[in-house]
Amino acid sequence: MRKWLGLSSPLIITFILLSFGFESKEVKVPETLKVKQPTEVLFPKNKTMHATILIAPPFLGSSYIGFKEALAFKESQGNYFTTNTLGYLGKYQFGIGTLQLMGVYNATSFLNDPVLQERAFHTNIARNKWILRRDIARFVGKRIGGVEITESGMMAAAHLAGAGNVKKYLRSWGAFDVSDSYGTTIAKYMKKFSGYDISYVSPKRNPKV
Repeated sequence: MRKWLGLSSPLIITFILLSFGFESKEVKVPETLKVKQPTEVLFPKNKTMHATILIAPPFLGSSYIGFKEALAFKESQGNYFTTNTLGYLGKYQFGIGTLQLMGVYNATSFLNDPVLQERAFHTNIARNKWILRRDIARFVGKRIGGVEITESGMMAAAHLAGAGNVKKYLRSWGAFDVSDSYGTTIAKYMKKFSGYDISYVSPKRNPKV
């Protein structure tokens, strides 16, 4: 008897479960989620992935650190060890001529020294602040082409095109505008990098790294 119960118990349990039945419900996919055509592949075709993955910097606010990291990301995506097609170097894409003004003469050493690159950036901001000191006093708070002129916008534009060209842009009220080899203008940098607090850096005449 016990043996019979042992053998029949699994069959009885299975029968009870099947007696409840199962209802199949059709799942409707919303029209907005349906794939109606091939989707574009974002990764470049026939290209090898670089070992370095470049990531946008975290939000650092409107401080000097936020300013320099935002500018670095625009210039090189924050890569200390890159050289662009025109020979500009490092995280902030310095030209060798500008580096020489600050006492840096070895491009290879500069490219492989992140600490030196950070010092050069700080020194260059101090240098450009000195060159543009009168224009900062005169133009900050005014508008050119609908864009409010700020000290940080001026420093970013000077990094792009040189302090002399920023002077010409301001004193012509935007009539004189130049662009780099990739088409970025002084006006674009004035707008993109406006509103940062860069008072941390003091103007200096002919500073050296």
